Amino acid sequence: MTARSSLTIVLAAGEGTRMRSSLPKVLHPVAGQSLLAHVLGAAPNGAGAALAVVVGPERRAVEDETRRLRPDALTYVQCERLGTAHAVLAAREAIARGADDLLVAFGDTPLISAATFERMRAPLKNGAALAVLGFQAEDPTGYGRLLVEGGRLVAIHEQADASSAERAIKLCNAGVMAFDGRRALEIIEKIGNGNSKGEYYLTDAVAVVRDLGLEAVVIETSEDEVRGINTKAQLAEAEAVMQARLRKAALDAGVTLIAPDTVYLAADTSFGNDVTIEPFVVIGPGVSIADGAVIHSFSHIVQASIGKNASVGPYARLRPGTSLGDGARIGNFVETKAATLEAGVKVNHLSYIGDAHVGANANIGAGTITCNYDGFGKHKTEIGKGAFVGTNSSLVAPVKIGNGAYIGSGSVITKDVPDDALAVERSPQTIREGGAARYRELKTKGKTPKA
Repeated sequence: MTARSSLTIVLAAGEGTRMRSSLPKVLHPVAGQSLLAHVLGAAPNGAGAALAVVVGPERRAVEDETRRLRPDALTYVQCERLGTAHAVLAAREAIARGADDLLVAFGDTPLISAATFERMRAPLKNGAALAVLGFQAEDPTGYGRLLVEGGRLVAIHEQADASSAERAIKLCNAGVMAFDGRRALEIIEKIGNGNSKGEYYLTDAVAVVRDLGLEAVVIETSEDEVRGINTKAQLAEAEAVMQARLRKAALDAGVTLIAPDTVYLAADTSFGNDVTIEPFVVIGPGVSIADGAVIHSFSHIVQASIGKNASVGPYARLRPGTSLGDGARIGNFVETKAATLEAGVKVNHLSYIGDAHVGANANIGAGTITCNYDGFGKHKTEIGKGAFVGTNSSLVAPVKIGNGAYIGSGSVITKDVPDDALAVERSPQTIREGGAARYRELKTKGKTPKA
C-alpha cells in the first residue's frame, strides 16, 4: 500500500434539460441548500485537495455559487456537450498536474457522502488504476450495467448495448469514479467517440484501463446515495430521502419530533438539548435552536437563532435576522424580521416586529406593529427593557421607546418616549346618549342618518 496525499476533484456541474426551469439544475435546493452545495460539502477539502468545477457556457450563477462555497475552486467551461469524458477533459489543466488521485463526481447527486468519496480512494492505495461507484438498482432500466469477473470490473455496458443476460444485472453505474492521478489523463485521453452518438463516454475508461493491463474495481453504495437529479420529480424524491436522514439525525441527537414526517428541516439546522418540535413545522436554512426551546405547530423559521427555553408559535413566522433571547415567547400569528428580542420578551399575539431591538422582559401587546417601511427605506424601532406596549399600537419608525415606558393601547407613536414615561395617543371618545336608538329608528324608516 502506498501513501497518497494529493487529490484533484473534477466536478461536472451538468445543466439538465428536463427541469423546466431558468435556474441551473445544480442550483435547485434540497433541504435548503443547492445540489452543488451538498456535493461540495461532501467532497474532500483541505490541504492537498484541489477542486475543479466544469460548467456550461453562460452559467455565471454556478460559478458564483462554487466560489461562495469553495473559494479555492477553479472553474472550466465545457463549450460543447460531447459526453461525460469530454466534460472531464475541459479540466485538462487541473488533471495534468498529476495529483496522486483524481475523483470525478457530478453536481446533481446531493445525497453522496464524504465517507463514500473516501472509500473510492482506498483501492487506489492498493494499486488499482480505476474505482467505479456502483449500486444495486431496484429497477436497473436505463442504467449502465457493471460487469464484474473475479472481483474485477471488466466493462460497463449501457442499456442499449447490453445483452438480455446483462440487462438482468442489477449492479449499476453511479457515474462517480476515482483514478490513479498519475495515469488519469492518459486513460481519459484514450477514450474514443465510436458510439452511435459520436460522444466521449467516461464509462469507456474501464476498457482503456484493461487494455493498458491495469486494474479496475467496483465500490458499492446504496441507491439512495447516488440519486441523480434531472427532473422535478427526482428533485422531490431526493428531498424526501434527505428529510428522512435529517429527521433521524435529529431524533438520534435527542430532539423530540412529535410527528417527524410532518417536520421539514434544513441541512444546517442546529439543535441544543431537550428541544421539542411539534407537528407541521418548517425550518429553513440558517436556524439554530438552543436547549429546551419549543417550536409549536405550523411555525415557519428561516435564518434565525432561538435562545434557551424560548417558545415559538403556533402559527409564527420568524424571518431572516431574527434573534430570540433565552425564555422569549413568540405566540400565534406573530411575524418577526431583522429583530433582536432579548431574554424574557413576550410577543404573544397577532403582531409584526420588524427591523427592531426589544429589550429584556418587554411585553408587546396583541396587534402591535413596528411600521418600519416608509415606501422608500427601512427604519429601526428600539424598545427598552421592561417596556410595555399596549394592544393595537403602531410604532412608526424610526422611534425609541425607553426602558420601563408604557404605551397605551391603540396608540400611534411617532415620537421617542423617555424611560418610565407613559405615552397615549388617541382621539377623544365621544358618547351621544340615545344615539344608537335614533340611528336604528332612522334606518327602519328608510332614511339615511346624518353623519
